[in-house]
Amino acid sequence: MISMIVAMGENNAIGKDNELLWHLPEDFKHFKSVTMGKPILMGRKTYQSIGMPLPGRKNIVVTRDKGFFVEGVTIVDSIEEALEVSRQYDEVMVIGGASFYDQMLPLADKLYVTRVHKSFEADAFFPAINMEEWQVLERTEHAVDDKHAYSFSFVNYERITKT
Repeated sequence: MISMIVAMGENNAIGKDNELLWHLPEDFKHFKSVTMGKPILMGRKTYQSIGMPLPGRKNIVVTRDKGFFVEGVTIVDSIEEALEVSRQYDEVMVIGGASFYDQMLPLADKLYVTRVHKSFEADAFFPAINMEEWQVLERTEHAVDDKHAYSFSFVNYERITKT
């Protein structure tokens, strides 16, 4: 199963200048719990924004940069190769960035979305989701508090039809 995990604003904003647009500790915990023990697929820029392999997960970076190498990370040059090196897992997690999400959304079976209830100025966006193809499995709301400047929702979707 191919799953995608993303945090995005109301306008599908996911980042600016290769950085996140918010700091939500509960979202970091959610990301860790959903991805732990699973392979995580990402583009090179996303990996560079994280800066290190995420522990407890097989880190797979898709890049056309033949000179890119990081100890402890599997480097591949295509989506097909990324899926091949992770085929023994029940669930593969796509974690970004924008162009990788765009390429992978048609292949995805499940979405783990953190919807931050605000629109943001950004230069990276998650692609539009055709809601006729997805159903909500679970939704959990979180209000603003002393650790979270924005309200947000965790929403899990399952694909009901492929395009």
